[in-house]
Amino acid sequence: MTAATLPAPPTAARRVGPVTGLAHTLTLAWRSLVQIRHNPMELLDLSVQPIMFVLLFTYVFGTAIAGSPGDYLKFMLPGIIVQTALFATMTTGFGLNTDLTKGVFDRLRSLPIARWSPLAGRILADTVKQAWSMALLLVMGMILGFRVGTGPLGVLGAFALLLAFSLAASWISVLVGLLASEPEKVQIFGFMFLFPLTFTSNVFVPTQKMPGWLQSWVGVNPVTIVADAVRGLLVSGPVAGPVGQSLLWALGIMVVFVPLSLRALSRRV
Repeated sequence: MTAATLPAPPTAARRVGPVTGLAHTLTLAWRSLVQIRHNPMELLDLSVQPIMFVLLFTYVFGTAIAGSPGDYLKFMLPGIIVQTALFATMTTGFGLNTDLTKGVFDRLRSLPIARWSPLAGRILADTVKQAWSMALLLVMGMILGFRVGTGPLGVLGAFALLLAFSLAASWISVLVGLLASEPEKVQIFGFMFLFPLTFTSNVFVPTQKMPGWLQSWVGVNPVTIVADAVRGLLVSGPVAGPVGQSLLWALGIMVVFVPLSLRALSRRV
């Protein structure tokens, strides 16, 4: 008698092509966005809080800082859009840490998908959420009386710049999410860094109205540079210089934090 030879079971490919990896990334990004239906508070955090900031700062501090709420809104709205975009990057680290601590990330990586697609899908989904919060703030500002002084190209340029910078800043959140032991610590450590960085910029107060010793730091603060660029694109003022410096800051952040994040990811999983 001769023993029948059974074919070897198929094995999953060890490497995935870039096109297939992109499809995996889009699928996982959609997974993160669909979760909003089951957890609407995730989107409310990116909607209600920014609107409250706009209303409170416009009508409580507007007259004292700029003489009238309308004039202050023209100065403050581009800055608060920048602040909201940076705060929204914390959702990347929070969601990543949640997936890691609950074992979701390990289950995803056990599938025959690109190794980088779970992380890329998380970042892409959060970038879409950031775009939502930016558009919502711009619409809210226009309801209150803000008017774009440049044109449609200026608005598109401001959105593109903010998404590029927030995408780079998301890698800081990724590193915090990988190093923190639980999701709550991601928010604590993240806001401990973001609050001083945004409030020591010219997001809410013009640089010349600050103490002299603080003006030196405000001038080189990356949040100030991005806020000036967005003001130039949405209202008026210099554009080329602030936009170029903002992109250099984004590139520098990615050069530093992408390798650190990937190294932390390889150790964590």
